[in-house]
Amino acid sequence: MDFQNRAGGKTGSGAPASPQQEGIDRRERLRQLALETIDLNKDPYFMRNHVGTYECKLCLTLHNNEGSYLAHTQGEKHQVNLARRAAKEAAEQQFLPAPQQAKVDIKRFVKIGRPGYKVTRERDPQTGQLALLFQIDYPEASDGVVP
Repeated sequence: MDFQNRAGGKTGSGAPASPQQEGIDRRERLRQLALETIDLNKDPYFMRNHVGTYECKLCLTLHNNEGSYLAHTQGEKHQVNLARRAAKEAAEQQFLPAPQQAKVDIKRFVKIGRPGYKVTRERDPQTGQLALLFQIDYPEASDGVVP
């Protein structure tokens, strides 16, 4: 048998790849290359659904694998929807007034120091009823200031 003029590689290197195998290998290489440049975890429109397929939340398209989704993101439909979304957000930003910081008046309190207190239990001599007497002393309070 003559292997010299056979299509493919050297003798002993295995059979030449079929067109189907070449396509699978090419798609895998392209997917790996795209995943190096694009992080799908940070893509806000990328979602994996309960069936195991991938969805573009912006365009509402379904994709069987990540490579298909990555190809979709470079396509015209996705780019048009991105431009439409950007224009819509820009229009909404024009109508929203710039939020101003609310001015909150700071309550000013007169410093009266740490109060001293004394609690005394007493019995009313006329009725015999128990009572508590609270005596509070504000040492740093100036005259005329009611705490």
